[in-house]
Amino acid sequence: METLSNLALGFEAALSPAALLFCFLGVTIGTFVGVLPGVGALAAISMLLPLTYYLEPMVGLIMLAGIFYGAQYGGSTAAILLNIPGTATAAITCLDGNPLAKQGRAGVALLITSTASFIGGCLAVVLMMFFTPLLASLALNFSSVEYFAAMLLGLVAASTLSVGSPVKGLAMVLVGLALAIPGTDVNSGLMRFTFGRFELADGFDLVPIAMGMFGISEIMSTLVNRDGAAVRARDITLRSMLPTREEWRRIGMPILRGTGIGSIIGALPGSGPSIATFISYAVEKRLSSAPQRFGQGAVEGIAAPEASNNASVQAAFIPTLSLGIPGDSVMAILLGALMIHGIIPGPGFVAEQPTMFWGLVASFWIGNVLLLILNVPLVGLWVRILTIPYRMLYPSMLFLICVGVYSVRSSVFDVYTALAFGVLGFFMNVLRYPTAPVLLGFILGPLIEEHLKRSLLVSRGDFAVFIDRPISAVLMGATAALILVSFWPYLASAARRMRRIGQTP
Repeated sequence: METLSNLALGFEAALSPAALLFCFLGVTIGTFVGVLPGVGALAAISMLLPLTYYLEPMVGLIMLAGIFYGAQYGGSTAAILLNIPGTATAAITCLDGNPLAKQGRAGVALLITSTASFIGGCLAVVLMMFFTPLLASLALNFSSVEYFAAMLLGLVAASTLSVGSPVKGLAMVLVGLALAIPGTDVNSGLMRFTFGRFELADGFDLVPIAMGMFGISEIMSTLVNRDGAAVRARDITLRSMLPTREEWRRIGMPILRGTGIGSIIGALPGSGPSIATFISYAVEKRLSSAPQRFGQGAVEGIAAPEASNNASVQAAFIPTLSLGIPGDSVMAILLGALMIHGIIPGPGFVAEQPTMFWGLVASFWIGNVLLLILNVPLVGLWVRILTIPYRMLYPSMLFLICVGVYSVRSSVFDVYTALAFGVLGFFMNVLRYPTAPVLLGFILGPLIEEHLKRSLLVSRGDFAVFIDRPISAVLMGATAALILVSFWPYLASAARRMRRIGQTP
């Protein structure tokens, strides 16, 4: 009953005219910047942060949060239509969303995206309401040992994202880890592998790598093989947008599993929606009775990651508000916005600021409903973007990518970096090396290095610490099992060859 009374207090605050107006503005701006390739929530929130100085703290936070989860809705649109992820979390959606669009079913892909995002976001809000104490206590029990084990599991799982050989997938994870090495060492403060370039003092940025390997490489592939990349727009009607009954059945459990994975990972401080989407996709591929469909337009490969990234974004507010630990750079900005107003998130935030906390929770529901209303009627508009001629469409996309990359750090070096990774991504596609695992390796690289060093420092160099703690031992066991399952066909094939050689006289 206490939860319901608190929720009523939240809706009373969130349904005020000012809160409703800025919630609508936030989700609309978020969807728009998500659709535009190269312009993400981080850039939009950074630019609009000064506006919140003149608003009530709760209203300003509602608007910024709306931009954050609204961008997750819009980010998949460019990924499906053009194979260019509007946000880093939409990179996985490219794998099955764009192939489905090339089959003339872009409307179906976008409708599944909106539906999965809505369900994932709403269910995550329910979990946030009822399980905040449990998830917060679980996150508090995580030390660097558990974080390292969880991230190692994520890296190994990323190797299964490869449509072809898991060996190639694992190799691309290692490439991502290598890209995370240049920069300033977190322990010594010394710059490493910068080759005298001051621009590399903070390492490579995620945006130019993601936009280059997915956006620019796709433009280059289209120029080389236009027939294979062409997508034909069709007249969009409600009937053509609806998935088949079999597809509705197939996306039900993936949405629920993706929501669960996104909620758990999002609630862990230091994680983020990118990790959740990778892991949820890998889980669905492993559980599927026909994994060969993934990468060819499988609806499960769209539904699970989209539900996961929206659930993760909503759940990411749990450690930020209850522990004062931001899950990623966007949450760090939101944390800074609260601190500017003299509000310090932490263990006492919910008790000290009940109106703000429950008003934010209520605004999530309102915002998700607004996003569903905004996105579903506009599906036809997004699909008709495909009628724009290539000679006009792709130069515009390249321009937006370069502008978006430059706007993050105001660095021309980042634009050149995006172009370089675009060329690299093009050759990786030609040689059938997957590009998605590179991103996860790059995202987790600094974190896994930090937690590994910290764990070994505490244990005085004893690697047994990773199997001494129960949670870590379970995660390490899952990693070993995943490696065994992934490489079992190769091991079995090698064993058969050895037996045949042994039987040869």
